[in-house]
Amino acid sequence: MKALFLDRDGIINKRIVGGYVRTIDEFHLLDDILPVLRRAHDHGYKLILITNQQGVGKGLMSREQLDVIHQHMQHLLHERLGFALDAIYDCTSLASDNDPRRKPEPGMLLEAITDHHLDPAQCWFIGDSISDAQAGRAAGVKTMLVGEFEERDADRVFVDLRNVDKHLF
Repeated sequence: MKALFLDRDGIINKRIVGGYVRTIDEFHLLDDILPVLRRAHDHGYKLILITNQQGVGKGLMSREQLDVIHQHMQHLLHERLGFALDAIYDCTSLASDNDPRRKPEPGMLLEAITDHHLDPAQCWFIGDSISDAQAGRAAGVKTMLVGEFEERDADRVFVDLRNVDKHLF
């Protein structure tokens, strides 16, 4: 089986620079990800969120608040696309905790690969930070970065989400 792994903040929703999305009012879906999700879904890819959310670990929000945000995200995606993500993996540990699930470590990806019987060689991870590409490479999946990166930083690099869907499959 194949999957498209996705980071959340900056890929699925607008990133709050220097902060955290702590409520559904702060969660703003990025329209440019919708064609990517549609095309991946239509090509038989499982859609799996892989996200660090240390705002919980810092005590800035609760686990329940994070779950509400993810439920809201799923609802918005279903409303807009007729489907939602197949799975959500998050790590709420602090960077200083050295959690093997926390990106740039590949733990969440490896867990998802096992849980969903995925072939890493048929999977992509799309993110907006070097830690996303590092986690993807460590898990043996192809990587794609969105933003101002060097070509060597990932298997594919795009300035923004527009047209990613046309180059992904």
